[in-house]
Amino acid sequence: MSQEDFDKLLAFFKVMGNENRLKIAGLLAEREHTVSELADLLDLREPTVSEHLAMMKEIDLVRVRPEGTRRVYSFNAKSLYAMNKDLLSRDKLAALVRSKPEDEEQRILQTYIREGRLTQIPVGRKKLLTILKFLSEQFEFDVRYPEKRVNEMLKQFHEDYATLRRELVDFHYLEREKGIYWRVEREGGLE
Repeated sequence: MSQEDFDKLLAFFKVMGNENRLKIAGLLAEREHTVSELADLLDLREPTVSEHLAMMKEIDLVRVRPEGTRRVYSFNAKSLYAMNKDLLSRDKLAALVRSKPEDEEQRILQTYIREGRLTQIPVGRKKLLTILKFLSEQFEFDVRYPEKRVNEMLKQFHEDYATLRRELVDFHYLEREKGIYWRVEREGGLE
């Protein structure tokens, strides 16, 4: 499964993994509705319904058409059928399990790094090791770095540079002696 297909599938489940959006889809599958009608039927505020509809429109599950001064929403069954055929087939779903380790590492990096900065330090070991591997690649082999320089480099990615520095040493991506750090070849991949 390509990264683009994976992202579409993930977006679909993120959007439809909400009780109110599932109810909206069900109501729209029966017939067209306006925002105010949906709000009344679901006992929700109109702005909330509008937000749900906007998310569903992003993945092409709803269509909107003007009717006088109102906007009328309908369910886009063709989009759901196409997604089912293209992304939810047995082969496509099985491909998720067979994805290559590099693909998984790339997904982790895309999840945790935005605009060149780490959004958070992952808690899970596999994700943390992927991030540490990426950070270690910012350091050259055979170059000695004073602690201040290591801190400056890591600050570019996250404000908690001390934790990152400690994890890089603890997981043997960097070695340290008397305030001097250097990159080492790590054995064992991401285990």
